[in-house]
Amino acid sequence: MNRNSILFLRIVIVLIGIGVLALMLWEPHLEGRNAHATLFAIYFKDPFLAYVYIASIPFFVALYQAFKVLGYAGQNKVFSQAAVNALRTIKYCAFITAGAIVAVDAYLIIAARNGNDDPAGAVMMGLVATLISVVIATAAAVFEKLLQTAVEMKSENDLTV
Repeated sequence: MNRNSILFLRIVIVLIGIGVLALMLWEPHLEGRNAHATLFAIYFKDPFLAYVYIASIPFFVALYQAFKVLGYAGQNKVFSQAAVNALRTIKYCAFITAGAIVAVDAYLIIAARNGNDDPAGAVMMGLVATLISVVIATAAAVFEKLLQTAVEMKSENDLTV
C-alpha cells in the first residue's frame, strides 16, 4: 500500500476520533434541560451521559486498533498475527458498541411508555448506528478470517523452505 494512502487514512482516523470526542463533549450543552445548567450538573448528575461516555470506550479502542493495522500495512507486516489480533479486537469492539446502542434504544422505548415523550428519532438514529457497527464488525470478521488464512499459509511456506 502506498505510504501516502496510509498517511491519509491515519489522518482520517484521527480526525474521526477528534470529531466524535468533540461532539460528545459539546452536545450535552445543547440539550434543552441543560441550557442553563452548570458544568457539574451536566457532566456529573446525568447517568445517561455517563453511560454514553463509558459505552464509547470500545469505539475509541477500535479506532486505535484500525490505526495500528494501518501501521502494520506501512511496515509491510499486514500478514502477521498482530494484524489478525487487531482485526479481532475491532470486531469485538464493534459488537460491544452495537450492543450498547441497542441497550440505549431499549431504555428509550421503555422510558417513553411512562411519559409522553416520542423516542422515534433517537431510536431511528440508534438503529442506523447499530447497523453501521454490525457492518463494521462483519467486515472485520471477514478480513480477520482472510488474514488468518494468509498468515497460516505464510507460516506453512516458511516451514517448508
